[in-house]
Formats: sequence, structure tokens, C-alpha cells
Amino acid sequence: METRKVQVTGGSTYTVSIPKTWATENDVEAGTEIEFFPDGDSLFLTPRSEEERTRGSLDVTDLSGQALMRAVTTMYVSGFDVIELEGVEVTTEQRSTIREAVQSLVGLEVLEETRDRVVIQDLLDSSELSIHNAVTRMRLISLSMLEDALAALSELDHDLARDVIGRDDDLDRLWLVVSRIFRATLRTPKAAEELGLPREECFDYHSSARQLERIGDHATKIGHLTLSIDEPLPDEVVEAVNELHADAVEVIDTAMDALFADESEEATRLANEARTGVRAIDERVRAIDELLRDLDPARAQLLGLVVDSVLRSADYGGNVAETALQKAAPTP
Repeated sequence: METRKVQVTGGSTYTVSIPKTWATENDVEAGTEIEFFPDGDSLFLTPRSEEERTRGSLDVTDLSGQALMRAVTTMYVSGFDVIELEGVEVTTEQRSTIREAVQSLVGLEVLEETRDRVVIQDLLDSSELSIHNAVTRMRLISLSMLEDALAALSELDHDLARDVIGRDDDLDRLWLVVSRIFRATLRTPKAAEELGLPREECFDYHSSARQLERIGDHATKIGHLTLSIDEPLPDEVVEAVNELHADAVEVIDTAMDALFADESEEATRLANEARTGVRAIDERVRAIDELLRDLDPARAQLLGLVVDSVLRSADYGGNVAETALQKAAPTP
């Protein structure tokens, strides 16, 4: 850490020098324009960049299948606007995997293809993205997936179960968008300024989005379990699971309302209400466990997994409530 004293020039202008080592490493010289970004009692500065699009390249010669998918996804989440995938020769199989990765990510499109290179570009304007809207959309999708997964279980509707499983891709795409936006705010204060949100609040949204993505995973798990059931379930078990689901949804909705609340007192009240709801759900689960003991072991185990997924979904709502409490708390 280095310190500098603020000087006054011309009687009204405050000036401060910047460390030469930092200036040299960042190509700052006489005439370079510097951008300033206020953040509470801090002030961030960065050299003004003429290149608005960040470019990254990756050698994919030895990558294929899921490893190649993960590599493209990682570069997307890391914030590259233009991704250049290069190799001695990009194979047909690699091109197919790259196109699959592009289709699974919001805003990406293949810009150029040659024998030894594929260039992907993000067509979205980052300044137009809203982390709030993305999380709101994730809330709607995850809760509708959970509702339909349990409806499919109750009615043994395998087509609906498959539809739930398919919707998980939509939720994952939004999760990756939220992750990309959040990492951008960590990398540059300009991204946070364009969003119009403090970086701490972006962290709260990112943390909550992760919980919603996990709720979607458990809805998908229930969908897969439903596909393995052929005989109707006992009415009392179906009713008990549906009541458990209603309680879980109330916890999740209340927690999300707390996260989005503008007033700290309201957010705190809702968050504590959601946390209380999680504890009440534990009692209901124990009652369902008693019902499952009357079933044959195989069905009891399968339905136990369903109940566990609903319970975990409520727990994720409790995690959102914890985040909402931290968001509502006074900052130092």
C-alpha cells in the first residue's frame, strides 16, 4: 500500500499523484484519460479503454466433449465478449460441441469458422442486462418447475415430468447470465455503475440465484423419479406431499420478497418469517415419514427422496432469507 497527500491547486482543485509502478504496468502516461467511479466512501479509478469488447483465446486441440463445453462456458462466465477457439484443426465433433455450448448460453453466436478457428461473440449489450430481472425470472421458473414436478408425481403424468426436466436448461442459462454479470462487477467498477447497483447487492442477487438454481435441480430430480413410478400413490401420501410443497413455496416466496424489499424493516420481518417457516416444515416432514413406513420399502425409499427434495428446496429458501437479512442490515 502506498499513500499520497491531497494537494490543492488553483485554490479550488484537489489533486493527488498516482504510483508510477501502477501507471507503467497499466500504460498510463501523460494525456491518458482516467475514469473515476464513486462507491460509498471509496473512489475507484481505471484507465479509459478504447476497446469495449474483451477478447479471449483458447487452444482447443486437446479438448472435446464435456471438457470443451466447460471451457466455453467458463470463458463466457468470466466475461469475454469475443471467444476465439483455436487448434491445429478444429474437428467436426469439436464444432458440434461448440455449437451445443453456444445454444446453451444466452447471447452467444458463432461469428466466424475456419479450418483451425471458431470465433464466438456475445451479442448482448452488458449495459442492458439486469441482474434483478434475471433473478426474478429464475424465481418464476424454479417455482413453476417445482409445482409441475409434484403435479406430475400426483397424477403420474410422465409427459409433464419430462417437460419439467427440459425446463432446467432455461434455468441454467439464466444462472450463467447472473454469474457473468456478477463477475463483471468484480472485475470492473464500470459494470456495477451500468447496472445501477452496489457490488454488495449484486453479490446478494448472485447468492440467491444459486439457491434458485438448486431448487430447479431438485424439481428435475423429482421429474426423473416420477418417470420410474407406474402405479398410483396413496391419496394420504399425495395430500401430505402437496401440503409440504405449499409450505415450501411459501418459505421461498417470502424469502424472495424479503430480498427484493426496499425497506429494511419490511425485509427483516419477511426474512424472519421465512426462517420460522423452515423450522415448521421439519415437523411436517416427520409426519410424512410415518406415512411412508406403511409402504413397501422400494416405494417408501423413492418417495423419501421426493420429500427430501421438497425439504431441501425449503432450506434453500431459508438461505435466501439469510441473504436478505444481511442485505437489510446496516453497513459499516
